[in-house]
Amino acid sequence: MAAVLKLRKVGNSIGIILPKEELNRLQLGIGDELTFVRTESGFEISPYDREFEMKVKMFEKSRRKYRNALRELAK
Repeated sequence: MAAVLKLRKVGNSIGIILPKEELNRLQLGIGDELTFVRTESGFEISPYDREFEMKVKMFEKSRRKYRNALRELAK
């Protein structure tokens, strides 16, 4: 579903108003956090997943620690 979203002034910031249908589809409500990612085709907005973020950070830490071993395995 494509929707045209309008930027609106919210205090000293600018916000985007999401249609109620999209909020229901994403199971979002007031105070929920979103992830905003730039992709090759534009932007992707999705619910923020703290558990996934923690897993990515743990992977990055182990990737740096075992960089040489991973490089050898990739050969």
